[in-house]
Amino acid sequence: MIDQTEQPFRGPIAYLTGEYPRATDTFIQREVMALRKRGIDIVTCSIRRTSADHHVGPEQREEARNTFCVIAAARSPMITLRSHASAIFHNPGRYVSALGLALRTGSPGLRALIYQIIYFAEAVVLSNHLKRNGVVHLHNHIATSSCTVAMLASAISGIPYSFTVHGPDIFFEPKRWRLDEKISRASFIACISEYCRSQAMIFSDPIHWPKLHIVHCGVDVGRYADAAENVRRSNETGGQRLLFVGRLSVVKGLSILFAALKTLRPSFPNLEVRLIGDGPERAKLEDETRSLGIDNIVEFAGYKSQDEVTAALQETDILILPSFAEGLPVVLMEAMASRVPVITTRIAGVPELVEDGVHGFLIPPGDVDAIEHAIRELMGDPAQRASMGEAACGKVTAEFNIEYESAWLAGLFEAYVSASERPAKRPAAQKRALQPEGCD
Repeated sequence: MIDQTEQPFRGPIAYLTGEYPRATDTFIQREVMALRKRGIDIVTCSIRRTSADHHVGPEQREEARNTFCVIAAARSPMITLRSHASAIFHNPGRYVSALGLALRTGSPGLRALIYQIIYFAEAVVLSNHLKRNGVVHLHNHIATSSCTVAMLASAISGIPYSFTVHGPDIFFEPKRWRLDEKISRASFIACISEYCRSQAMIFSDPIHWPKLHIVHCGVDVGRYADAAENVRRSNETGGQRLLFVGRLSVVKGLSILFAALKTLRPSFPNLEVRLIGDGPERAKLEDETRSLGIDNIVEFAGYKSQDEVTAALQETDILILPSFAEGLPVVLMEAMASRVPVITTRIAGVPELVEDGVHGFLIPPGDVDAIEHAIRELMGDPAQRASMGEAACGKVTAEFNIEYESAWLAGLFEAYVSASERPAKRPAAQKRALQPEGCD
């Protein structure tokens, strides 16, 4: 059993992802902050430097200032030469072995080979940074290219690594990204849902299944404590304020939502929809709302800070997430903690969070009629919105609370770094420990 009491870790843990901090990945920032509150020294690293449009709040700006950027460091010939020289001098066997691993785990073709050499070069620079900062463990989020760099940096430095697997992208091309090799070499893997864990099991040897643990992304439930007032406002406004939060890309299914809005608009004259987020499809989606004649009820709000998203959730009646593919969206947890019922698709790990008819509605992906019917039903029933919102808040408080999840993750780091008894997949006492008496 893991001791989840707050106690300082024996050395820094490095966190690595492709871009940090990003406006779309606040769950990673939240996890980092929660671990730091528990006394763990977290050194944040990013392969690429995020652009200024992702620094939407003071949290992101502060993290950006203090995050080591691998590519920016690698552009310095002095840092690159020093990193390679240090790696070769201290352990030439590891250096050569890691280079062989990079070459061996790439896809066929010259382009893939070049990328593997780049990942190796980045890993050498990262490895030197970790050593210089006394890092005892490396943890990666998003199991694609940045996890390749983490695996190679671990092989070069001898520092153990772990990673959080989210999906869905890694499961689209698990062989290309050598998920099997990453799982094999990692100390442990944090899977954000049972569904995610089952997919990781498909692409790994059964001998490694015991180190696949469930660690939910969590939210600070107290952050949404003022949401009770929203229930009263929702009754006054007729429940016609809809909100979407996410990246503006085809995978989010916004075209399906727009088709439903065109049909709903004549029946609900006060209908308004706010889209928070940005992405490659924004211009195309804006054109689509104009062609459907719904552009005057759909607001493209762009990226917003965590505080602004929290405020938006307190001013909406229903959260809509009509995605075609997801891991387990944190925005659903944030909405549910805000007592906002959700309408989303029955895919991947989503049903582990949202129970159809209890916390909102689960609909088939791509089904315009289903999303229209769900929106119509919730907008027309304030009592149902209120009861679903209360149930949703209880669910998140009990099972997706960042305090608990950070304690569990800290315990995993401690257990694997100290080579103590291997922990369970998920603590059995979880629900009993955090079952709320209410969401007041």
